[in-house]
Amino acid sequence: MRIEVRRTGGFAGIERRAEVDTSGRPDAPEWHALAERAIDAGRGTPPAGVPDGFSYRITVDGKTVYAADPTLTEEQRELISRVLKEGA
Repeated sequence: MRIEVRRTGGFAGIERRAEVDTSGRPDAPEWHALAERAIDAGRGTPPAGVPDGFSYRITVDGKTVYAADPTLTEEQRELISRVLKEGA
């Protein structure tokens, strides 16, 4: 499974991207379950955010959804954090 996160917005307006490929990872089932829950809670179009808040585009195996602060679900927040931390 390929998981990509793109974060835009914030006070400085700097874009950040990261990607994780779960192929061959021992923790792949955990990533898959988290990604599926995050995608299920996403929107098909970018939601209205808040001033200086972050907006996210989450793509899992070609399926893209959108989310924004402060309305992220717990699963979206965890997935975004993990991908931005561990991804390349």
